[in-house]
Order: sequence, then structure tokens, then C-alpha cells
Amino acid sequence: MKLTILRNELNEAIQHVSKAVASRTTIPILSGIKLEATNTGLTLTASDTDISIQSFIPMETPDKTIGTVEKTGSVVLPAKFFVEIVKKLPHEEVHLEVGDRFQTMITSGATEIQLVGLDPEEFPVLPTVQEDQVVSIPGDLLKDMIRQTVFAVTTNESTPILTGVLWNLQEGVYKFVATDRHRLASRTAAIEMYDVRFSNIVISGKTLNELAKIVPDQNVMVDIVVADNQVLFKLGNVLFYSRMLDGTYPDTSKIIPQTFKTELILNTKQLSDAIDRAYLLSREEKTNIVRLMTTEDGGIEISSSSSELGKVTEQLAVTELRGEPLKIAFNSKYMLDVLKVLDSEELFIGFTGAMSPIIIKPRDNENSLHLILPYRTTN
Repeated sequence: MKLTILRNELNEAIQHVSKAVASRTTIPILSGIKLEATNTGLTLTASDTDISIQSFIPMETPDKTIGTVEKTGSVVLPAKFFVEIVKKLPHEEVHLEVGDRFQTMITSGATEIQLVGLDPEEFPVLPTVQEDQVVSIPGDLLKDMIRQTVFAVTTNESTPILTGVLWNLQEGVYKFVATDRHRLASRTAAIEMYDVRFSNIVISGKTLNELAKIVPDQNVMVDIVVADNQVLFKLGNVLFYSRMLDGTYPDTSKIIPQTFKTELILNTKQLSDAIDRAYLLSREEKTNIVRLMTTEDGGIEISSSSSELGKVTEQLAVTELRGEPLKIAFNSKYMLDVLKVLDSEELFIGFTGAMSPIIIKPRDNENSLHLILPYRTTN
């Protein structure tokens, strides 16, 4: 293999695929990035068996020449060094040449680096995905749906299915759900693709966080291909493969109350700031407990205490308060996680009693819903 390529283009592709490099592995080849040069371009691939990412760099685009391939071929280079080396090369052009026993010479300006490559034949073959079920979704919408649900997955590996986000598509409505049994986040979006449906697709939260880093901020369409046990995301010249989690996701619909004894409408930022201040003390107790109670003047009081530091109490005005007086305690960290991802100026909070789930929704739309279980406290 012998080629010359623009450093920035190579570096961008490396940054994409390096997210799939196995950090700890007993299989040495998985700690590398596979490079394959053909007459049309250079393909980079990395995999940790759960996810695989492939990025293609064409040698020619309509507006510029990116590189030239003198000799086709392939090699696997150690990702840890290759990622850092390319980033720090001095010249805008990089020359790659693979010699005997996969010894690879990287030249840029006056800099020459020799890397010991590995046999590309040992690199795992990417999964074959039948493109029967394909959904197109705007990239910014996909990122929003991930951001507004992924924080609620569990980190406890004893329930592997809950480390992922559940995806369903029925009647043109896409729905993501995540729960760790103490809280729940769900987000829906109408995408008007009535001929495609799927259910019980569960994708690891870690995988979705990596995917969100690759999806561009500008409005590009992402094609999502759902197969037997794999999901493929197509983002221009980048292919992102993810294995689905095995198992059946629990039915969470029954725990969401439909009617409320107490209802609040209030400013999202004001509530977030007040709970953030209360969290400072509750954090010291290692409990994160913050209390919320309605007041006689039609507002609410937020409070928390620390046996060593003291107490914080704050009165908040609300836009609307309906129903019974209420006193409830909850995990302030869970509430802050929700308030960070809500894009609405005002929110609705529904309560059905001191020991029943708390429901939080943006006031201006019905596309997201968050649930937090309260704490039982002695006072």
C-alpha cells in the first residue's frame, strides 16, 4: 500500500473510527485501526465487537483532490499511537507506505515515523446488514432524542437490558425510553414513515453517546438500518454498526400515572437554579435528598439540609398550582438531570401523592416525559 493524503481529512476519519477501538482487549488486532486503500479512496475501520465504525475518504471530491493512491493494499496500525501521531504531524500532506511484514512508514514534511503494522486478514469482517428496514431521521433530532433519554440508563451491569435505550417505531412515531428503575425518560418524534415498524430494539447507552459525538450538528439526514441483531447508522461517508442488547425490555407504561392530585406549572430555569443550590447541601449528606412543599400563598418551597453544614430553604413563585397541598422528597441529582435536557421555558410537574411517581413534562409540547420516584423520609 502506498498513498498520499491530506492530513486534516485523514485526522477527521481517524477521530470518527477511533471511538470504536477496544480500550481493553485480549485480541491485539482490535486495538488497531484497519486502513484499506483502493483506487477510489481510503477506508478506515475500527471495532470492539459491540460497535464497529467505518469511514471512507474519497481521493477526489467535486471541489478538491484529497489524495492519490499509488499502490492499493491494507494494513492494521496501532490506534493508540496512530491517532496521536497524525494529529501532530507538521505538514498538510501525509505519505503512507506499507513494506514487508506490514512495517509502515509515515512521512510528513521532514518527519518520518515507522510503525509496526498487523496483518489486516486477522481483522474481523464487518457484519452484513440486510437493508429491508431503513428509517431516515434528521441528525439534530436524533441527537436530541439521545440526549433527552440516555442519562436515565442504569450503570449496573446486573441488569444488562437497562444499560440501553429502548427504541420503538409504530405508525410513524419513533419512541425512545430509558430507565434505571428509579427514574424514566421517554422521547417521541413523528417521522411519518408508516411502512417501517420495529419494537424492542435496545441499544447500549455508551454506544449512543459515542454515536451522538459523530452525528454533525448541522441538519443532515441519518439513515438507520435495523436488522436481526444489528443496527447500522449511515452518516455520509461514515458507517456506524451497533449490536443490539439481548433480552426483553420491561413494560414501563403501567407505572406512568395519567391523573394527578397536585399539578404545578413553573419556570424551568428558576426551578433548576433553586434545586442546584439545594443540591450543594444534600450532596454532602451523600443522599441528594431535596424536599418540595406547596405553600399557603400558592407557591412552593425547596429545601435541603446537612447535619454538618446547615440548611437551605428557598421560596419559588409558580405560574400555576392546582390540587391538594403536597410535601415530597426526591433525588435532586435525578431532577437536575431532567431539567438540563428540557428545552422548554416552562414545565409541568404532576404529583399523585408523596410516595407516587413524579411526572415532569415540557409545557409547550408532549414529545418528552420524565418520571422520578420519590424518597420515603422520616420527616
